[in-house]
Amino acid sequence: MNTPADLEGILEALPACPGVYLMRDVKEQVIYVGKAINLRSRVRSYFTPSAQENPKIRRLAGEISDIETIVTETELEALILEANLIKAHRPRFNVRLRDDKRYPYVVVTWAEPFPRVQVTRRVERDGNRYFGPYTSSAAVRQTLDLLRRSFPYLTCNRTIDGQDERACLYYDMKLCLGPCIGAVTQEEYRATIQGLIRFLEGHSEEVAAGIESRMQVAAEALDFEKAAVLRDQLHAIRQVMERQKVVAAAGNDEDVLAFARDDGNACMQVFFIRGGKLLGREYFMLEGAEEVEDRDVMAAFLKQFYDEAAYIPPEVILPEAVTETLVIEEWLRSKRGAKVTLHVPRRGRKRQLVQMATENAVQMLDAQRVRWEHDTLRQEQSLDELQQALDLPQRPARIECYDISNTQGTQPTASMVVFEQGVPRKSDYRRFVIRTVEGPDDYASMEEVLTRRFRRWQAATSDEVLGARQVKAWALLPDLLIVDGGRGQLNVALKVLAAFDLTDRVPVAGLAKQEEEVHLPGKAQPVRLPRSSQGLFLLQRVRDEAHRFAITHHRERRQRAGLASELDALPGIGPMRRRALLKAFGSLERIRAASVEELAAVPGIPRVVAEAIKEHL
Repeated sequence: MNTPADLEGILEALPACPGVYLMRDVKEQVIYVGKAINLRSRVRSYFTPSAQENPKIRRLAGEISDIETIVTETELEALILEANLIKAHRPRFNVRLRDDKRYPYVVVTWAEPFPRVQVTRRVERDGNRYFGPYTSSAAVRQTLDLLRRSFPYLTCNRTIDGQDERACLYYDMKLCLGPCIGAVTQEEYRATIQGLIRFLEGHSEEVAAGIESRMQVAAEALDFEKAAVLRDQLHAIRQVMERQKVVAAAGNDEDVLAFARDDGNACMQVFFIRGGKLLGREYFMLEGAEEVEDRDVMAAFLKQFYDEAAYIPPEVILPEAVTETLVIEEWLRSKRGAKVTLHVPRRGRKRQLVQMATENAVQMLDAQRVRWEHDTLRQEQSLDELQQALDLPQRPARIECYDISNTQGTQPTASMVVFEQGVPRKSDYRRFVIRTVEGPDDYASMEEVLTRRFRRWQAATSDEVLGARQVKAWALLPDLLIVDGGRGQLNVALKVLAAFDLTDRVPVAGLAKQEEEVHLPGKAQPVRLPRSSQGLFLLQRVRDEAHRFAITHHRERRQRAGLASELDALPGIGPMRRRALLKAFGSLERIRAASVEELAAVPGIPRVVAEAIKEHL
């Protein structure tokens, strides 16, 4: 492959040292983040003939417009920075956890005098104890409900001083020890919570034995009421223990990882073994794993999963060796504070555990596929309903929807969202800045946007060249064009389609929000789809997505306009210095917080101007 001419200078200037590289496309979006011991040789390798044999690398290299590098002192620093940048940018060519959400953890607020037990999605280094992650909040809460019968704990936000007149209902239900009314001392309460922590750490047999011993002592002392409470606690704890499978006599702590993949999808299965018992298992879906070697998929998961894991065991068992084994072990050791080994067993109990985890990953991937197929059937049903209800010539495989956003005519913008086969195709989304309309005129704004869209279609289908990806997006005509609004917006769309001789080729509809009515050309009365209709659900989803996309862009423009106007008011600041300040600090708040020395360090900002800026702000 020939390296693009505009990248030659960048590749020649790459440093031969450790660091991280960010690859951007023509829209300046980060599409890949990687790390290297030698940035120069690693980045240049993407453009070698051997690398181009991999289809994914070939596609990546074809979209690179710019490459940014960040030099680090060591490979370990590069690994940490790479993980943070992947989390921040979620580049589409990187292997990444499919869900953008945080997973639930159990937190015991041990740093407080009277610790509470809660479910959280954020792990902090605050002296509290965290357990997880889990993929099912419902399963976490079910387990905690059972454990609460053995270890009654606080969940309220009361200030505990033992002086309250009465406790809450949980105390009457024997699900809280009532420290708020002085029913137990701080030492007694913390001892109970310590038992809960020991149980969550995997020392369930030890905790159960302790409760059983206290029950026998109470019975011998004829304190039958206390013995009965302890008996119920022991029963509840054994209910949870029944789910735990003993897999190691040695009582080790270890995580077992394995995964399955099919058609570009990948499912990672993790077994959590604590004290020799299988405490739980969780699965994680990955995206971006197509045409990536197994060892690279596993390495990417390790870096993302353990970046926020509440606990890292001394041994992580893998199905095969991963790339960067030594530096990942060093990174895990720095997070754990003790040695961590990545182990690939060849035989014996640990190999059997890997095989069991693999089988579970395969089953979970199969289950996910069934769900996806079910969703596909639902999507097909919604498209069939739309075709019939709107009297379309064919199933609307490609739907485009347009929405206008402005606030009293200021910074007007518009959005174009695209759904293909009933699902969003975000690569074809487009945003428009309204250029020719003064004031809050939604009809004129819609006319401008649709005119610009179909001019692009004309260009894409003529001899003009817009770029391969743009041509593909603009050249496709929708099977259904939706405008957000009623009869007036529909008439605007019809006017534009007629101007481009597309009236008979592009079906169009106006979706009025108040009554969810669909206005169609040539029909005096709007169409109302049944409230339970899958077709209506799809229309609402398309319309809401267009509105979200438009208003997000509008809000960003208003914020930038406000920021620019405030910066323009600064003494000695013109367009070039304003851009330099924004590039250096990113926001007005950071400019305001900067010292005179930091302001003067920005290229093009003399010290006298820096002092004037500081005084003005």
